[in-house]
Amino acid sequence: MTDSLPSISSTVDVVLPCLDEAAALPWVLERMPAAWRAIVVDNGSTDGSPHIAHALGATVVHEPKRGFGAACHAGLLAAEADVVCFCDCDASLDPALLVPFVARVAAGTADLVLGRRRPRTPRSWPLHARAGNLVLARMLRRRTGLRLHDLGPMRAARRAELLGLGLTDRRSGYPLEMVVRAADAGWRVREMDVPYLPRTGKSKVTGTWRGTWQTVHDMRGVLAAPSTTSTTGAGSVR
Repeated sequence: MTDSLPSISSTVDVVLPCLDEAAALPWVLERMPAAWRAIVVDNGSTDGSPHIAHALGATVVHEPKRGFGAACHAGLLAAEADVVCFCDCDASLDPALLVPFVARVAAGTADLVLGRRRPRTPRSWPLHARAGNLVLARMLRRRTGLRLHDLGPMRAARRAELLGLGLTDRRSGYPLEMVVRAADAGWRVREMDVPYLPRTGKSKVTGTWRGTWQTVHDMRGVLAAPSTTSTTGAGSVR
């Protein structure tokens, strides 16, 4: 585990939604910053993932309701730290990269920090997945004014404020709903570049054109929903 951490390291929980990630878990968990707590949310694995996560020192939460959002929100509810991070559990993203995300949130210069994925190889981010992400980023810009380039899963924010957003999507629209509601509430949303590696195993969401466009369909519903806050100012992004 890495030791180059800010003084706030003991106040961070990292939510890792997990569905059959036995091969990736050791790589992910060994890169967790020291003193940070890994919350692995098992979403119905059949490959022994929860046992591996527990043996490697992670807190394991079981969420029987299938869905990326269901797993993420179960992890958020299980979190106790002031700052909560989210990261995929497939070894495509290094959780050690979350340190500067948390630093910005803790310093009060951002309310929500998102990772802009920078693929290291063409295999890291297939064409259909990039195309779907581009469509959603443009739709998000029209809906919120946020000039984001990616809706990636790596992110950090304060736990209490996240719970206050009242997120309801329990499928693939959860990450987008978080950004939309944050923008409606006037949050300062920031992007930081992160290297994106080829994932271990096959994606459960965007591994195919069909899965990608199903995700786009789910997220279109999030973007079409009316604002849930009376805040008039849109969020800002850098």
